[in-house]
Amino acid sequence: MKKTAALFAIAALVSTPVLAVNNGGFVDPNAPAASMQQGGFNGPNGSVVTVKQAQDLKDDSWVTLRGNIDKRTGDEDYSFHDASGTMTVEIDHKRWQGLSVSPADNVELQGKLDKDFNSVELDVKSVRKIQ
Repeated sequence: MKKTAALFAIAALVSTPVLAVNNGGFVDPNAPAASMQQGGFNGPNGSVVTVKQAQDLKDDSWVTLRGNIDKRTGDEDYSFHDASGTMTVEIDHKRWQGLSVSPADNVELQGKLDKDFNSVELDVKSVRKIQ
């Protein structure tokens, strides 16, 4: 019994650094490295639209946006832009899938529009770098 407990304790101590490894997320050049996030999942496909077109669609529409993530504006909120405008996007920590993204990277975001009385936000289900 003591041997099993000792082996279990050693395994836990050895695996601790593995759990601290960075698993991707938005890379803000002005933020400390500790704010990196974990990856996410590939969601359903939506039609490719611009930010301006997305603002005119109905609530809960599935869309794909292509452009750049400029900065982090909250825990899971980011400022996204394309040639037609800017939109707030919400990307859960689990959606990054180990991917690291900087403002210089072109990305494709797939998700569902969340429209309120005076705002439009994209609830992102998939993040992917594009060329």
